Amino acid sequence: MATGGLTYADAGVDIEAGNALVERIKPASARTSRPGNVAGLGGFGGMFDLRAAGYEDPIIVAATDGVGTKLKVAIEAGQLGGVGIDLVAMCVNDLVCQGAEPLFFLDYLATGRLDVDRAAQVIEGIAEGCARSGCALIGGETAEMPGMYADDDFDLAGFAVGAMERGRGLPAGVSEGDVLLGLASDGVHSNGYSLVRRIVEEHGCSWDDACPWAAGSLGEALLAPTRLYVRGAVNAFREGALRGLAHITGGGLTENVPRALPDGLGAEIDLGTWDLPPVFAWLAETGGLAESELLRTFNAGIGMVAVTPEASLDSAAATFAEAGHRVFRIGRVVAGNDVAFQGKLL
Repeated sequence: MATGGLTYADAGVDIEAGNALVERIKPASARTSRPGNVAGLGGFGGMFDLRAAGYEDPIIVAATDGVGTKLKVAIEAGQLGGVGIDLVAMCVNDLVCQGAEPLFFLDYLATGRLDVDRAAQVIEGIAEGCARSGCALIGGETAEMPGMYADDDFDLAGFAVGAMERGRGLPAGVSEGDVLLGLASDGVHSNGYSLVRRIVEEHGCSWDDACPWAAGSLGEALLAPTRLYVRGAVNAFREGALRGLAHITGGGLTENVPRALPDGLGAEIDLGTWDLPPVFAWLAETGGLAESELLRTFNAGIGMVAVTPEASLDSAAATFAEAGHRVFRIGRVVAGNDVAFQGKLL
């Protein structure tokens, strides 16, 4: 026991490390500032001015998410920079599906022992994701919890808040015959990693092994960050080119496309309209996955689906392309309640 009695540090919590982290990440947070942002980090809460952001009669929309067991891969591979982008993307990509513009973001990082360098890598990634999506990083919480987590283990959660003018949410006006546009993903994104880890383990691979389908290591390829669809989606929505959006996360195309459609309408998707990215071909072959499992567990190369009327097809496609996305016409809205797949991916 210390001469002066026990301290919080003796119990495993380093307050000075927490203070050092806040100071280190302030520049990263500052570069995400946008109209409406009121104050920087350090207060008891973050503040945001909706009127200064340009809203007259706003509806607030909120989303929260994590990155699942992809975090375990990042920790084991020692590559932490991308999971912060993942965290932001999983939240803000959901927000735009409601027709909302993401405005600000908060994060929660819990760990057994606070390593300032590692935590800063993660939070700087969060700031990068916010900057790419026009979203202010206005606060968060870093919790050092010895005994709850192993020293080198940590967990992440994110919270995004956006807004839309009253009466302008999505989906809206979806009709039979509307076109489905698929926006290319950047790989596995942040869903299905429990299965990814099982396949890698059973195949006897390690994260440092050479990637079978691309340059670099297997870990690097599988940790490619989730693509951010915010800027293209917000622009297309403002142009009146969208009737619905579906973020293709857990449940894949099979379960997420119907979330952008009203009761009584389903979708036909032609699996031959885009090429299956090699990461999914490798996972399917190595894991012996059926096509139905691939389509329900992973995004299969399509990270977002946009619903647009035929008359707005060219405008919507051009807007997404200008935002840096590869766009495919993958199907149409039909009568019914299910997704019917035509053609083959595998």
